[in-house]
Amino acid sequence: MSSLEKVNNTIATAEDVARKIWLAGLGAYGKSFEEIQSQYERLNSETSRFFEELVFKGEKLEAGTKEKLKEKTAIEKRVDDVRKKLGLDSSDTDTKIDELSQKVDALVESVSKLS
Repeated sequence: MSSLEKVNNTIATAEDVARKIWLAGLGAYGKSFEEIQSQYERLNSETSRFFEELVFKGEKLEAGTKEKLKEKTAIEKRVDDVRKKLGLDSSDTDTKIDELSQKVDALVESVSKLS
C-alpha cells in the first residue's frame, strides 16, 4: 500500500471515528431528552393525581364542616327557643330586671310608709 493510500485510509478512519463520536453525542442528547421528557410526564401525572386527591379530601372536609355547622346552628336555635320559652331571652331579661327593680322600689317605699 502506498503512503497516499495509507494517508487516505487514516483520514477515512479518523472521519469515521469523528462521525461515530458525533452520533454518540447525538444519541446521548436524544436519550437524555427522552428520559427528561418521561420524568416530566411522570411528575406531571403524579402532581395531577396528588392535586385531585387534595381536592377530594377538601370536598369531604367541606361537607363534614357544613354538616357540623348545620348541627351547631340547629342546636343554637333550639337553645334560643328554650331560652325564650323560659323567659331567659337577653332582651326580655333586661326589661324584666327593670320592671322588678321598680316593683322592689315600690315595695320598699310601701314598707317604709307602714313602719
